[in-house]
Amino acid sequence: MTPDTATSSTATNANDMALLGRQAREAARHMRNTDGRSKSDALNAMAQRLIDQKEQLIAINELDLARARKNGLEPAMLDRLTLSGKTIMAMAASLRQIADMPDPVGSIGPSINRPNGMRVAQMRVPLGVIGIIYESRPNVTIDAAALCLKSGNATILRGGSEAFESNMALGAIVQQGLADAGLPPNAVQVVATTDRAAVGQLVTLTDYIDVIIPRGGKGLITRLAAEAKVPLLKHLDGNCHVYLDAAADLNKAHDIAVNAKTYRYGICGAMETLLVHTDIAALILPRLGQTLSEKGVELRGCERTRAILPQALAATETDWETEYLAPILAIRIVDSIDDAIAHIARYSSEHTESIVTENLQAANRFQREVDSSSVYLNLPTCFADGFEYGLGAEIGISTNRLHARGPVGLEGLTTLKWVLAGDGQLRG
Repeated sequence: MTPDTATSSTATNANDMALLGRQAREAARHMRNTDGRSKSDALNAMAQRLIDQKEQLIAINELDLARARKNGLEPAMLDRLTLSGKTIMAMAASLRQIADMPDPVGSIGPSINRPNGMRVAQMRVPLGVIGIIYESRPNVTIDAAALCLKSGNATILRGGSEAFESNMALGAIVQQGLADAGLPPNAVQVVATTDRAAVGQLVTLTDYIDVIIPRGGKGLITRLAAEAKVPLLKHLDGNCHVYLDAAADLNKAHDIAVNAKTYRYGICGAMETLLVHTDIAALILPRLGQTLSEKGVELRGCERTRAILPQALAATETDWETEYLAPILAIRIVDSIDDAIAHIARYSSEHTESIVTENLQAANRFQREVDSSSVYLNLPTCFADGFEYGLGAEIGISTNRLHARGPVGLEGLTTLKWVLAGDGQLRG
């Protein structure tokens, strides 16, 4: 099916979207009671099918890439869209890692013994049906399916039109893996249309969907926040900062800053603003500026930065607010850790920030006072990834304050219910 023919599909009809919801709800009841071994078997079957069909997937992905190039998609978005042999093998490894992780469903936390002998505890249970709306990255199809499956949920996936062919092929592999393990294929369904109307319908299916997780740019999040009736677990933009403290090791600071910016420009954990303490600015910025310029990074700096790095363009207020997702970096020299924390509080999207320092007191203060979902010490912000956190993969990086925050892995896709046990006690 091509995107053009998919657009005319009756899947855009509200009744057909509701059918997806009903099928997902029925599958969710099955998945809630599925044992961990069966879920792991399905994940391992998917991993093997990915490897077996690697060449076919790359060929199908090239159809999406060719269309994206023709449409002038930006380099960062093309990078997100690409499936290579390496990325497919990484996806298979992620599936197997998730398969080997402990099943969170049914685990019971510490119990409280009440004076009457009654025992009170909480049990971890699936959320139910999760709708995931995402752009560009076809690997999200695998990560999302795997995490929802392992956590006992059913999911409806709606990927971006630019990755339509890839997402449909990956969705077929997921459903084949489910069938291999004797699980309902409808536990993971991919919406087979590129029509934007389908998204509007999906986010209103309160009878069938328990939570919507959007992964995309500000435009998508803003639209869904306005239209959704189903609760959202939001991932906003990643305006991430690295602060080089007065007590930073200069070699370590140089390498961390370069990695934070240039590891991959298109990820939400890429550093977008570098804050440098005035005491070390003249010592580190010339070398750092040369390295970044050699790597093709455009520098934009405050007035004091430009006095040290004349090649830097003058930074504007907009630069401090921008998630570039491109080889562009804003640099500001600050007089103290207080100024660094204040800058982050004003401009950060509360995604990921890092301090580079050998001063434990400064490190503790930064990690305590900076109010982002992840705060690092002596690490580049590009570690903002569920796989790197040991979660196996992530469904997204939540900047919400309720339910889940930061990379959302298995536990973030579950909730808790109270379980009580007694021996005939009565309330008097």
